[in-house]
Amino acid sequence: MLKKLLPIFTFVIVVILLIIYIKGTIKEQKIDYILDKSLLTLESQLRNEKINALKLAISLSKNDALINALENDDEDLGYKILSDITQTIKKNTNVLIRAQIITSDYTIFSRSWDNIYVGMPLENYRSDLTYFKTHKTPRTSIEVGRMLSIKTTVPIYKGDTLLGFVEIINFFDSITDFFKNMGIELYVLMDDKYLDISVFMQENIAINKYIVSNRNYNHNNIQLLNSIDFKKLNINRVLYRNNKYIFYENMNNGDGKSIGMFLFVLDKKYIEYFKEPKDDVSFFINITRNNLYNITKEHQYKEILNDNMDIKSLLSLKSVIVKEDKKKYLEIAQRRLERYTKDELIQIMLEQKVVNKINGKIR
Repeated sequence: MLKKLLPIFTFVIVVILLIIYIKGTIKEQKIDYILDKSLLTLESQLRNEKINALKLAISLSKNDALINALENDDEDLGYKILSDITQTIKKNTNVLIRAQIITSDYTIFSRSWDNIYVGMPLENYRSDLTYFKTHKTPRTSIEVGRMLSIKTTVPIYKGDTLLGFVEIINFFDSITDFFKNMGIELYVLMDDKYLDISVFMQENIAINKYIVSNRNYNHNNIQLLNSIDFKKLNINRVLYRNNKYIFYENMNNGDGKSIGMFLFVLDKKYIEYFKEPKDDVSFFINITRNNLYNITKEHQYKEILNDNMDIKSLLSLKSVIVKEDKKKYLEIAQRRLERYTKDELIQIMLEQKVVNKINGKIR
């Protein structure tokens, strides 16, 4: 009897092990998918921050009043102009802009948020400014300075003479909040070898050999992150500890040099929000207008099919359907019309006031 049951038991065990293996593989694929999407989202958010800052910096670099103030060494006027502009932006958009003017010899001329450090030299803190010794084009990148930040710098020229630079400084608050709303905690970590330069970060919390640079991070994960093996994380990309997934992305400056990392922490309970590659994780990415249009239309057509919209309502849409959607609309309408009898179809046509001009003779 036991010999007869043994193959059955063996088969059941093999099936169970196979199911466990498949589930583990699916989970690994899901984690890899979330990791990839998170990195794409980070890249998209950074790009948006840089583009928006660059637009403003270029605009300020063409401001005649600022140019004249810089040319005439009028720091007070420079401060007033910058402060007025950024306060107006804050009043109308609730967005705080940090803008500063730097002279051609790398000293602070004026800043939008205070006028305390006028004349302070930046050359020892800002090696990225040497870029402008050989380039006339703007530069926007993550850079070490007295604080780690996204710095967007545009040179100010009058004719061929370099007068100085307009700079927009962004931190990582909005990006951190963006990920937080998605259930992912972001930590922007600067290599501690730059701590001597980043004098305003001396009191920041350290994790391993890195300094936490974003200000609105979640304090609850600090102990966890201090306990992980960063070398192992670097090799595997993902670690699982205390019901949380931890993964990272390298952080480079404008010269392509590694200056730290972005660390992501995702609680296991949020994994179920990311079910399939087709689902709502796609809203992480910076969707193009055409893709967004297609997704919206797809949802609308699904609603039409699933909600059993009556034929009268469906036919009423014909005048607003755009050219690219005609084929899909006609397919849906045809399926609905097939449900009706000949007499019902005639009645529908009459109600829709369908009139065709017929050429011919009556026999």
